[in-house]
Amino acid sequence: DKPNASTFIASTLTMLSQRALDRRTKQNIALDSKDVPIHTAYYSSIKSATGITVLAKSKWLNAIHVQGTQVNINNLKTTFSFVDKIEFANKSLNAKQRTIVRNNSTNRIQKFGNAQTSFNYGNAANQIEMIKGDFLHQQGYTGEGMHIAIIDAGFPNVNTLTAFKRLRDNNKILGGYDFVNKSTNFYTGHNHGTNVLSTIAGYLDGQFIGTAPDASFYLFRTEDAANEVPLEESLWVEAAERSDSLGVDVINTSLGYTTFDNASYNYTYADMDGKTTFISRGAEIGVSRGMILVTSAGNEGNDPWKYISSPADATSVFTVGAVNATKIIAPFSSFGPTPDNRVKPDVLAQGQSVYIIHSVNGTAVTSNGTSFSSPLMAGVIACLWQALPGKSNAEIIQYIKESSSVYTMPNYELGYGIPNLELARLLSINELELNEGISIYPNPSTDNIKVSLPKSMGYASVVVFNVLGKKVITQEVSLTDNIIKISHLN
Repeated sequence: DKPNASTFIASTLTMLSQRALDRRTKQNIALDSKDVPIHTAYYSSIKSATGITVLAKSKWLNAIHVQGTQVNINNLKTTFSFVDKIEFANKSLNAKQRTIVRNNSTNRIQKFGNAQTSFNYGNAANQIEMIKGDFLHQQGYTGEGMHIAIIDAGFPNVNTLTAFKRLRDNNKILGGYDFVNKSTNFYTGHNHGTNVLSTIAGYLDGQFIGTAPDASFYLFRTEDAANEVPLEESLWVEAAERSDSLGVDVINTSLGYTTFDNASYNYTYADMDGKTTFISRGAEIGVSRGMILVTSAGNEGNDPWKYISSPADATSVFTVGAVNATKIIAPFSSFGPTPDNRVKPDVLAQGQSVYIIHSVNGTAVTSNGTSFSSPLMAGVIACLWQALPGKSNAEIIQYIKESSSVYTMPNYELGYGIPNLELARLLSINELELNEGISIYPNPSTDNIKVSLPKSMGYASVVVFNVLGKKVITQEVSLTDNIIKISHLN
């Protein structure tokens, strides 16, 4: 439990920044016990317990990540009445087990795949224009005022490279933290985070521009590139909680978890249900706080595993696969379905021969991976939300799905397809405008349409005809009851 929950909720600024509270207010999201920190006395008791090392904690999941012998860990349950349950990373030690067939490949050879980088100079026009991010830029929506958190493996040279000078000069790096080393110096670690950031924020005049060059950023390192351990999931949740408290709008995560250095911790395909892994459970809560979480689908399409990883499996997380410059699916892009038969990935963006900024010499080079298609999307999502500040996170994502190339016929390889951000913008402003301020949306739709009426009208009668002139629907709508079901129609 959280004994001081009511005190914290009554003093909201002790938990969340004003910007975070404003984001909640805009979306009518109430504060609850998940926002309250773990009870300090409980945390201190665990920390001082015999043979126990505390490595991380999560207020959202009301959990503490510890390391110790099996005996000492189990003693926590008998010693402290506030310990509700224990989940071992080695699932064979847990009381309840599922019988599942492993479909895991062997431990990864290289953490972020064999990215083939060449030094062909060029600009990022194709990857932005493919998803019509350039339309939003032309409309003046370049991410200004939007806060994006990058949770990754490190950000070396972001503080020195010319490609990030515009970011630095305009004070767009708001802060960060290295959760791996517990350090305020986040310009360390693996260059993967630098490359990822560049697809959103990189700027070389005439050579390269990211998808949200005027957004502001927090840079969080949670990934230890040299190792693959369950702790990284807990550190990610800590970073996501920090992002929420700071008022971040969009989080990009170009990371995924399926196997670990210790095979006893490995996940199976059955675990990719959005409810099992610690990181996916945390990600779901993050979306419920009003943020948009964007993540890479994974680069295992050619491997025995082949499916998406975690947190890409989480229902509310926006999962991005990869295509090449001609919109053909990249062979390495992981695909669905999830074990519970949900469509994943959600959408696609360029991730094969995609332009990024080289983390050492700062030039525009090409590389491969859903690690880069994800931040490309995260950037344009921030731009769209800048254009539609009154919309909720769910509405923004829905507009993007509806704008995608195969929205009416999604599949487990393409998801809903390649988004069109120009269409997404139009979907939000009532595409079908009729006389007297009446509008019908969304268009296209396969399940429901809504009829928006001016307040002076109150109600209306709607008649739908097919192309042969036959009436197929007659229904009255009002200001509050305005949904017409069309799922039975071709």
